[in-house]
Amino acid sequence: MTQANNPLHGITLEKLLTELVEYYGWDELGARINIRCFNDNPSIKSSLKFLRKTEWARVKVENLYLKMKKQH
Repeated sequence: MTQANNPLHGITLEKLLTELVEYYGWDELGARINIRCFNDNPSIKSSLKFLRKTEWARVKVENLYLKMKKQH
């Protein structure tokens, strides 16, 4: 299986999340994706832990990242 058409190929979840936080900030990120790890004492570490075991939330984060990248 090739990853050539996968825009997320080679991007770690940590890098993706860090870029989203830098672009939107935690408040905006929590407003766009309403999950507790973004709204209640947010940190990269706690968010990564949650996203790694919660597929629906990770998919939302990945989709928001792709949307952000399209705008730039």
